[in-house]
Amino acid sequence: MAVRGPQVWLWRWRRNPLRRRADAVEAWVVLGVWLLTVAAGALAGWAGARGVERGLARERLEWRPTVALVTRTAPVPVSGDDPGRPGAAADDEGAGHGGAGDPASVWAQVRWTAPDGAGRTGRIRVASGSAAGTAVTVWTDRGGRLVTRPPTAAQAHTRSLVIGGLAGVGAAAVPFVCGRLLRARLERRRLDRWDVEWARFDPLWGRETR
Repeated sequence: MAVRGPQVWLWRWRRNPLRRRADAVEAWVVLGVWLLTVAAGALAGWAGARGVERGLARERLEWRPTVALVTRTAPVPVSGDDPGRPGAAADDEGAGHGGAGDPASVWAQVRWTAPDGAGRTGRIRVASGSAAGTAVTVWTDRGGRLVTRPPTAAQAHTRSLVIGGLAGVGAAAVPFVCGRLLRARLERRRLDRWDVEWARFDPLWGRETR
């Protein structure tokens, strides 16, 4: 069984008679690829996480809870059905609010007053059987439009880390893949040159090498 000798680190950077120009080029390619991979991943991850966290912080600052009134008595589900929900996109001003996973809640129309004094209506999840005029809390943006409840600071931090990590991995993959392709091309060229040199010197050695 063949025994491999000790691995020599950074051999492409050391001066020796066996190092070819292609080896030096590959060494610079490897160094450049790793630097670009780390830099692109770190910058993209930091920018993505910072952007998401700033956006969610702005939502927590601008989105406010508002008191809304149920315009008509909310239906009572029969046998687990939800007759109060007319469809998947069943609100006039925006997405539904919390409580969508509560089997005791149904979709109902509510009315609230926007900051400019205009009346707004929309559909949210409320407790089944809520009478007309029942006060519920909704979340609205600066224009008085219906929005979802903004994430907490802890939730925003977690979400920014996840999105930043995905952005960093995606950005780092570009130079890494390009570097792998370039190294494969250099390897093919090195093998082609080896074949040319072997074809030139093999006849000089005679049949002893066959």
